[in-house]
Amino acid sequence: MKPADMLLTWYGELTTRGRLLKRGIMLLLPGILWLLLFLVIPGLVLVAVSLVTRGAYGELEWIFTLENYRRLAGFSSFGWIPDYLMILWRSVVVAFVTTLVSVLLSYPLCFFIAGRRERSRYMWLTLVIIPFWTNMVIRTYAWFLILSPEMPVARLAAVLGIVPQGAPLYPSAFAVYLGMVSMFLPFVTLPLYASVERLDWTLVEAAQDLYASRVRVFTQAILPQTLPGLSVGIILTFIPAMGMFVVPDLLGGAKYMLVGNLIQQQFGTSRDWPFGAAISMGLMVLTLIGLQIYRRRGREIEYV
Repeated sequence: MKPADMLLTWYGELTTRGRLLKRGIMLLLPGILWLLLFLVIPGLVLVAVSLVTRGAYGELEWIFTLENYRRLAGFSSFGWIPDYLMILWRSVVVAFVTTLVSVLLSYPLCFFIAGRRERSRYMWLTLVIIPFWTNMVIRTYAWFLILSPEMPVARLAAVLGIVPQGAPLYPSAFAVYLGMVSMFLPFVTLPLYASVERLDWTLVEAAQDLYASRVRVFTQAILPQTLPGLSVGIILTFIPAMGMFVVPDLLGGAKYMLVGNLIQQQFGTSRDWPFGAAISMGLMVLTLIGLQIYRRRGREIEYV
């Protein structure tokens, strides 16, 4: 008898290793097909397109070259111009600042909601979720009204000399950051609240009884317990913020282009699909690098 045909007991069922292997393959097959169809194959197509040449009318010419990546790195017939690298770097900075501000705002918000009575918690959580009920473009256009010259925010900025009298607060970097944080704040708040709600307050009280400072109470007693929700919130915010193009396009105008706007331009008006694919690959590499750095830092924090 072959080893695969030997009978064994698996959760009260008499079966063989071969049957278990077939069952495992059948259970894994839908997930594997999903990843192949919507992740692996599109990724391979993107890599292939990034290595071909753009034709005179925007068509793809299957002449493989690394010119698109050289152009992304800033090399051209006029010498080295780091414009595209600056756009990539600006996208990383905007995603990092958006994530950081969202985290700083989410912690007090989550503790505020967790401290309410059980009935009122759902009302506050509903207020956090309400922005998801509205289209992102509509929410972005709402900032046009809020930052317009007739509103108090722009008037206060004019009194302080930040903007000229009668001028709006957009397009500007401030408007972009404000719109980005408003878009992604719920992505941090909701998973973080799930961890804050299950917080073991006896550990916090023990740290306070041992005369720990507020900073040490947070880093030693609160942060390790909320790290799972924080990790999910950071990932859900940082990755899409890297490729966001709606908010920078509307609130930043042509003065604040990010990598998402650059990709949209290449696949749209410029019809330079190979270069757009190369930029997309660069964005994916930056995202993976950021996730790897956070993964290592997250492990260090977890074992502090």
